[in-house]
Formats: sequence, structure tokens, C-alpha cells
Amino acid sequence: MQQSINPATGQTIKQYPLHDKAAVARAIELAHVHFVHWRQTSIEQRALMVARVSELLLESKERYATLISQEVGKPLKEAAAEVEKCALAARYFAENGAAHLADVPIKTEYQKSYVSYQPLGIVLGVMPWNFPFWQVLRFALPTLMAGNVGLLKHASNTPGCALAIEALFREAGFHEHAFQALLIPGDRVVEAISHPHVRAVTLTGSTPAGRSVAALAGQYLKKTVLELGGSDPYIVLEDADIEHAIKTCAASRLLNCGQSCVSAKRFIVVEKHRARFEQGVVEIFRAQVQGDPLVASTTIGPMSRADLRDELDAQVQRTLAEGATLLLGGSKPEGPGAFYPPSVITGVKPGMTAYKEEMFGPVAVIIPVADEEEALRVANDTEFGLGGAVFTTDIARGERIARNKVESGACFVNIMVRSDPRLPFGGVKASGYGRELATFGIHEFVNIKTIVVA
Repeated sequence: MQQSINPATGQTIKQYPLHDKAAVARAIELAHVHFVHWRQTSIEQRALMVARVSELLLESKERYATLISQEVGKPLKEAAAEVEKCALAARYFAENGAAHLADVPIKTEYQKSYVSYQPLGIVLGVMPWNFPFWQVLRFALPTLMAGNVGLLKHASNTPGCALAIEALFREAGFHEHAFQALLIPGDRVVEAISHPHVRAVTLTGSTPAGRSVAALAGQYLKKTVLELGGSDPYIVLEDADIEHAIKTCAASRLLNCGQSCVSAKRFIVVEKHRARFEQGVVEIFRAQVQGDPLVASTTIGPMSRADLRDELDAQVQRTLAEGATLLLGGSKPEGPGAFYPPSVITGVKPGMTAYKEEMFGPVAVIIPVADEEEALRVANDTEFGLGGAVFTTDIARGERIARNKVESGACFVNIMVRSDPRLPFGGVKASGYGRELATFGIHEFVNIKTIVVA
């Protein structure tokens, strides 16, 4: 059984029976049969269905937001924003998918030569719990728009969201076998990856999970896209607008209770601004109202699982034992629920746990540095490379650093890192490979086919 557990109370919401091996094999076979027909569907018809997904998401925003809040603990306001972002992505791919998939003529000596984007078949998505709608739809929408069909292996603690998304696509007019949720544990994902009808795999999750899926996919020669962990550096330079930097950095770290791959993980602050930055972040973190995510006044909910809360607390305690300074929080509360207080640690140095490991929760890690040179050395001194941000009033300087000096898949200047349907999203180094969203994302799971007519 898979259990949906409310992380604010620790109580079980509902239990769901797992799909056995026969059910998984049957789902794959039915998806393959449907793909033969779906790939022939006009791009215009696909776009109409994808556009309908956008409409349905907005029509039922409150219902979906409540489900998200109950399963993963994020405040209703954040859950509703997640649903709205999914609707935006659906509208984007409905309006732009045809252009992204249009033939590209190539000038040669032949009568005609061009590139055609053709669907691959079944794409398996192995998705996480932290953004249970957004992570799924950002792979599913371009997958279906391109003429593929999808299978979803969602996180084990979000079965309700998985089945709701499956139902959403059916309500939008997609065939029941166009997008199917598989309720299976992680150790059974090989059943899908190894199947000859499954042509590609996309995973969003931890780096160890990415290595495991990449090894399996490589064994069976399946195309993969991996969006993995991150330890995003937010660099605050000496000429930064410090009040803006404090506000932006704190907001990024607290979003979704700090459980985002691209939230600010390491605040790299020049000594000039250290005292004010520490003070400002502590003030914002202390002002948060932590509690039931279904209550309107709550600004930060629980973490999504108790075991993840306990793991974060262990990282905090190790970091403090290694010599860092605690400015706020830092202790696991008593009582029900997976709550962890907004916490601030400063004086973090190379070798400490918080310096080298991803902290997936509401903990601000402040690393003081002397200047830009040291800031960049620290920023790149990590196995990860997902996102990053630079704060400076010299825009040309910020752009130069973002473009050429920060090792990441994205780097923003004077704003928090976030995904956007119009922009490619993904990382380098241990943060994975491949891209989601925009034209680059829709091209990941197509056959880029060369056509020549002599």
C-alpha cells in the first residue's frame, strides 16, 4: 500500500493499493497501443486538449491546492500558486508547441532537406513530492504535445496528487491510456525502464536517485533527462542593494519550507554586509507564522515528511558541532507533524556539513567571504550546479559573473532563481543533464529526424 500522510498532523489521509507487476505491464502495453494512434493526431488537436488542461486547473484551483497542502504540507497560498503556474505552462505549450515542433529547413545541394521532430513513444516520468503538480506537468505537457504518451511514477507520499493528475488529463479529453499513474515503490521502477516499449525516462529528484536511474536507463539504452539536487549559491557583493538582497534571499530560502532544488541554499556574503545581512534574515525568519498549511495566516508549513525533517536536523547539529554559529532556530520541536523552525546558521566554512551538503529545508546557511574572488571560489566549490544568483547594483558586472563565472544551469541577477515555461531549466555537474521547458525541453523527447529529398 501507498499512504497519503498529512505532514502537519502525522495522520493517514488515505491508503492506496500498489499496482502489481501484471498491472504495470498492462499499462505499458495499453500506452503503446494508444501511442500508435495518438502520434497521428494533429498538432492542433493536441493543442486544444493541452489548453483545456489549463482551463481545468484554474477552474478547480482550490480543490487541487487543498490536495497539495494536505499531502505535502505547503501553505494554501503557495499550493494555489503552483496550480496557477501549471496552468500557465499548459497555455504556453498549447500556444507555442506547434512552432517548437515545426520542420526546420536546412540549405543543402539537395532538392529538399530538413529536420523533422517526431515522437519517440512512451516517456516515463519519475517525479518528486516537493512540487507534486508542477514537476509532473512540466514533463507531461511537452511530452503529450510532441505526440508521445506518458507514464508517471510519482513519489510514494503523493499518490493522491498522482491520481488527480491522471484524472485531469482524462477530463481534458486525453485517452485514458495517454497518461497513466503507476503506484509502485522506487525499487520497482526497473519494471518500467526495462520494458522495450518505454523509450525515455525523465527524473527529478536527488543525485543518488539520478545515478541509479541513469545506470538503469543506460543498461537498456533509454534516453534520459535528469534534474537533480542543488546547493544554489546566492552571492551578495559589496555594491549590492542590501535590503533588496536580504528580502529576496530570505524569500527564496523559505519558499516551500526550503524544499526546492533551486531555492537559495548558500548565502555567500561579503564581510561589508555580513552583520546587516545576518540581522535582516533573522528578522524575516523570526516573523514567519508556522502552522497548519490550511489556515490562511500560516506562512510556512511543515516539511513534507518526518524522516526528512529528522535528516535536516541531523545536518544542522553536525554543522554546529563543527564550529558554525546558530542565530535562530536549530532545534526539532516536540509534538505531532514534521515541523522544523526557520533557522539561521552563520560562520559556515569549507569542510562543514552545511558547506558541502544540500540542506533541504528552512535553514539559511551564511558563508562570509572577503571579496568577489573568494565568493566565486566558494560558489563553485560544490558538486552541484543547478542555479545561482548574484546581487550587485552594477548590472554589467552581475551579468558578466552570471554568464561566465558561476558554474550552473541558470544564474539570475538581483532576483531569485525560478523555473519559467518560456526558459530552459536544468543543471550541470551532479545536478544532472538535459533540459526541461521551452523549446529545449520539448525537443528532449523527440526523434530529431533528418529528411533529404534528392
